[in-house]
Amino acid sequence: MNIPPIIQRTVRNLRPLFGAVRDLTPIILVILFFQEIVFQKPIPNLGDMLLGLLFVLLGLALFVRGLEIGLFPLGESMAHAFAKKGNIFWLLLFSFLLGFGTTIAEPPLIAVAAKAADIAAAGNLIANTQDAMQAYADALRYTVALSVGTAIVLGVLRILFGWPLHVCILGGYLLVMAMTMLAPPEIIGIAYDAGGVTTSTITVPLVTALGVGLASSIRGRNPVLDGFGLIAFASLLPIIFVMVFGIVQLGGG
Repeated sequence: MNIPPIIQRTVRNLRPLFGAVRDLTPIILVILFFQEIVFQKPIPNLGDMLLGLLFVLLGLALFVRGLEIGLFPLGESMAHAFAKKGNIFWLLLFSFLLGFGTTIAEPPLIAVAAKAADIAAAGNLIANTQDAMQAYADALRYTVALSVGTAIVLGVLRILFGWPLHVCILGGYLLVMAMTMLAPPEIIGIAYDAGGVTTSTITVPLVTALGVGLASSIRGRNPVLDGFGLIAFASLLPIIFVMVFGIVQLGGG
């Protein structure tokens, strides 16, 4: 049976919405179980919660669809273009600016930086003024963004020259362990969290597409073996950079 093209397009466009419902259903069931069975209380503000859930479903579906039709193809096409051009300088500059720009825009990093500034002010580590807290949060964000830009450059160099991923990551975490002994205790937790919040909704799709597209464009590179691993660098270097930031701002441990 031939399915009309309009129905095929509709089903294809609605597939992310069905996926969002599937992915969120276990979370909803867990919340309902604990609220109704364990706490035995009605869900507070049920109307607001249902409206918020609807927004989450639509937002997640639109985000996934946007990745499929926009960000992934864009990242891969630019990687192919840079590989065809054969200019390492422009490739590395683009990689750095991509990592820096996407990290600055990450909502989780903005939230963590603001909260870190609040806690630092409450602990008398910085002046308890709005200007001081804003400066601290901005400095933390730019430090993390700089680290991710550097990380993407290192990841691209690894793809170009075929450096073993496990050696790079192990060496990086050995440096993290050494830095942990030198950094002030107040910054260590923030530094480790920075490695997670940087690899979120904006950074991951573009960086992954860049790595896979680049590896598939270079002879002798396998997209499966060499195209991934950029996110590992982007999670590792912020830990080191933020601990250096803490040593400069707050003094050593």
